[in-house]
Amino acid sequence: MESTALNERMARWQVLLSEFDIVYVSQKAIKGSAIAEFLASRAQEDYEPLDFDFPNKDLMYVVNAKEDPQESDSWRLSFEGASNALGNGIGAVLVSANGDYHPFSSKLDFDCTNNMAEYEACIMGIRAAIERKIKTLELYGDSALVIYQLRGE
Repeated sequence: MESTALNERMARWQVLLSEFDIVYVSQKAIKGSAIAEFLASRAQEDYEPLDFDFPNKDLMYVVNAKEDPQESDSWRLSFEGASNALGNGIGAVLVSANGDYHPFSSKLDFDCTNNMAEYEACIMGIRAAIERKIKTLELYGDSALVIYQLRGE
């Protein structure tokens, strides 16, 4: 019964698509083992595994403060924002000089873009740093737009 319902639905779609000169071609199923065997037969000799560490954290520096041996009060702020059909959320983590983590997260109650969510996450983290009277703060984020704007570029 399910097969005939599926065939009827596919026939209906083909008729609708034919009005626009679009031809639907059904795909044959490919077994997972066939894909694995194909990939194994094309293995590279000089394969290097990916490095999943944060690549070159200096790349997204906001301020490159000179390191002073007496000054150990430098904090780090990492922030992230996301927006999709299910909702909008932001998060930030303040990391103290001695390695203490202070995470923050919030759900946004308004519609926004991913860039707006990134800005909100950055603002939330900076406000938390201001409340703690942090003097030296390094910001890290994956949004080039936000980072470059903070740097004045």
